[in-house]
Amino acid sequence: MSTMLKHVAAVARLSARARTYATTSAVRKDLVQDFYLKELKSYKAPPAAKDAHVGSVKAFSTPAAPAAPTLPDLATELAAYDAAEPTRAAATAAPTTHGEPAAGAEAYLAFLEADEVEEVHH
Repeated sequence: MSTMLKHVAAVARLSARARTYATTSAVRKDLVQDFYLKELKSYKAPPAAKDAHVGSVKAFSTPAAPAAPTLPDLATELAAYDAAEPTRAAATAAPTTHGEPAAGAEAYLAFLEADEVEEVHH
């Protein structure tokens, strides 16, 4: 190869390496972003009126102090309980099965040992 071709090939290789590792790019301004940031910085919020809260906030008033709870007189209640006569509850009738009166364990065992009545189907 000629020396001129070797020189051109070497320069091409060097420029290709330089391009692959280049991290800087041309700086272009973003006009919309610049305008938006400028407007944001120049914005001033309107001052709030002194009576802006009227109508949306209820006036605060302290609640009334609670009354102290009263304890029951336990001594008189216990004395009344001790003096009262105990009462017995009335005995309730035992439930019956199939219309038969309840007569205790013997009657129940007799009922279980009795032959089962078969119903006639139509």
